[in-house]
Amino acid sequence: MSAHTAQTELKLIGKLILEGEMLCESGLHVGAGKGSLEIGGADNPVVKDAQGRPYVPGSSLRGRIRSLLEQATGMAVPSELVYISKRKGQEVRIHQSDRPDDEICILFGRSPGRMEKASGGDEGGAQATPARLSVFDAPLIPGSITPQMRENLDDELTEVKSENAIDRITSQANPRTLERVPAGARFRIRMVLDLLCAEDAVLPALLVQGLRLLEDDALGGGGSRGNGRVTFDNLKLTWRGRDYYATGADEREVVSGAALAALQSKVAEVSGELVAA
Repeated sequence: MSAHTAQTELKLIGKLILEGEMLCESGLHVGAGKGSLEIGGADNPVVKDAQGRPYVPGSSLRGRIRSLLEQATGMAVPSELVYISKRKGQEVRIHQSDRPDDEICILFGRSPGRMEKASGGDEGGAQATPARLSVFDAPLIPGSITPQMRENLDDELTEVKSENAIDRITSQANPRTLERVPAGARFRIRMVLDLLCAEDAVLPALLVQGLRLLEDDALGGGGSRGNGRVTFDNLKLTWRGRDYYATGADEREVVSGAALAALQSKVAEVSGELVAA
């Protein structure tokens, strides 16, 4: 746990800007929901922007990182799970506690509203705190879909994967199709981490840990069936202290063109120095 307490004072020290690329090592499916079905289209289309280009919503990327960190740090326990959705068949529970040293809730924020605990009763949210991490929508880098790739795609930018669910008694097949962004596609990522007190020095390392966990897990739907393997590279980390916004002081480039391992090493080296500056 961190050194945060209920008396920790919050005042902007600076912002860490993480930018880079996310590479699809296998087909990626981040669903658009049933409301976007088209006649003759795949059963499960991917989410697209107004120009018809696939993108990864910041909420999807942020939520997956949070889920993996909750599991890795042992926070996904019934006593600290709350419902954010109780629709039948779509129950969603996340970790949330009122402990001031809870790094997951510090990084991702606490909801100020009342939530029902998975173990029963209400979570009052009396210790609501601002989220330190903002994750923005990740647009597709169009040039990453090469002419050679397009020749084998079902659409200009996506492919359709056919799957079958087999009845265990009759062996009857139930075919379905899944639209995916193909392996080799790249998305441009941007995340902003606010450091509001000296105790926040532990948060950059926690974020990088979440990204490393994601590289050995899956993003989007169908991860257990081969979809959604991603890696991060060409990463750039920039520090913008309070004076950058107040007086136009220069920003500081912490690392550029790095892979996650190099980024993790650099973050461990400079985090304490940044919040102490």
